[in-house]
Amino acid sequence: MATLEQCCLGLTHAAAMDHPIFSESIRRIRLLLQEQACRDPAFAVRLQGLDRLERDVLERCIHSSGDPGIAKDLAFSAGCCAAGLRALQAGATILTDTAMAAAAVAPMARRTCGNPVHSVLEWAPLQAPPGSTRAAAGMASALAAGDLSPGRVLVVLIGSAPTALEVLLEQVAAAAEPPPALVIGMPVGFVGVEESKRHLARSGLPQIRLEGSRGGAALAAAACNALLRAAALQAATVPFMDVADRGEAGSAGG
Repeated sequence: MATLEQCCLGLTHAAAMDHPIFSESIRRIRLLLQEQACRDPAFAVRLQGLDRLERDVLERCIHSSGDPGIAKDLAFSAGCCAAGLRALQAGATILTDTAMAAAAVAPMARRTCGNPVHSVLEWAPLQAPPGSTRAAAGMASALAAGDLSPGRVLVVLIGSAPTALEVLLEQVAAAAEPPPALVIGMPVGFVGVEESKRHLARSGLPQIRLEGSRGGAALAAAACNALLRAAALQAATVPFMDVADRGEAGSAGG
């Protein structure tokens, strides 16, 4: 277990990284979640089943959306947050479906792990191909770009375009592309959205998924930013941890 000194060190780094308004917002969000857990035993069990990284992602998504109700619809595959954190620490490229999501992630990436951030629209045609979308065409071209990511390690964020998510899943299923280290699948809307999320759920890929029609660039970026923040905090405290602590932190997701 971490010593009191190590815990205090982590809190010090968190205080330096987080604005006081953000810290106060997270405190209030935790109170709201505790109150909901007291009213709803099933929700309490669900909340208790989340590891620390999953809680971080949930809290930041609630902070970005202003909606504690998303807690019941946020789904995590086993070990996905730890896998995403490791990939981000290793320098994985972050690939988003929109410029808005890329803009929301890039500042945190610069402040933390220095990950390159790209939108598939950088590879998209000016006009949508017949029967498709610019985001879908951009996803196909981005995945085919040999220089997209050193080592082909990707963390993929989908906040708007279910068509881009479908292209990603098709390419991976066909073994045309290696699977991403993490997919944050939160397309928003009413056409093709829930279907694409069901396909993601069945894909077996490491994933953070928001069920239903809700989603958006801000939520997808919030999930990624939570992991970038956790990666930076973990990197700041690791030099002060012994070997046993490293093992425990890894098993708990950081």
